[in-house]
Amino acid sequence: MTAYLAALILGLIEGLTEFLPVSSTGHLIVVAQLLGVHDEKGKLFEVVIQLGAILAVCWEYRVRLAGVLRGLSSDPQAQHFATNVFIAFLPAAILGALFIGPIKAALFRTPVVAASWILGGIFILWTERRTHPIHAAAVEQMSALDALKVGLAQTVALVPGVSRSGATIIGGLCFGLSRQAATEFSFFLAIPTMFAATAYDLYKHRDLLGAADLGPFAVGFLAAFVSAFIAVRALLRYIQHHDFTVFAWYRIVFGVLILMTSLTGWVHWSGN
Repeated sequence: MTAYLAALILGLIEGLTEFLPVSSTGHLIVVAQLLGVHDEKGKLFEVVIQLGAILAVCWEYRVRLAGVLRGLSSDPQAQHFATNVFIAFLPAAILGALFIGPIKAALFRTPVVAASWILGGIFILWTERRTHPIHAAAVEQMSALDALKVGLAQTVALVPGVSRSGATIIGGLCFGLSRQAATEFSFFLAIPTMFAATAYDLYKHRDLLGAADLGPFAVGFLAAFVSAFIAVRALLRYIQHHDFTVFAWYRIVFGVLILMTSLTGWVHWSGN
């Protein structure tokens, strides 16, 4: 029952944070340590529940994605959309394939996550205080150069705590995308990025899986799917009338709290 409860908690956290600019990876690292499931199998579990979260986006945009797939052979707009997603996907895919091992070994530690939360929050506050000339109000209006810039921004999220969605959404705002376009493109870019990361980790660590893992993994997967579906819809409604300042302050306060518990010894985080 402890394993199922941990799976439920981590699944809910993954789904609620994956598409918000607060870093799901950072939250999972912190909470997994508190729950005592930050071993190799626990890390593989985190990969599996990410798949649940990304399938929630696929379901939310199923009609739009199906239209793109049907039009790939003949519709210039669908081809333009797919090309932009592919261009944005490449930088993180290449750097991740080359350096994800050293990055995980050196940076997947709670103090690094806390520092990334704080610095990312400060950057969001700075960004939201600037004016944003918009040249792409919708995803369809993005150029290949826009896609490349967002893709380069996504590479920063290889550092845990930065937030993949935060890097792509806030990067998109800086590069002239509207809040709606930056957020939606972040969702679409997550699909190939997270599918690739999940497939790679599942193949690499396939020997860790056993029949006993099926139940907890299924619970975490479903919890991530449902909570991500709710979070995506809520975020799309939220950005119609609000900016991302509240997420910036959340990051800063949470990051300071983690660093304080680390420095005072209240919690023994990995990498202290």
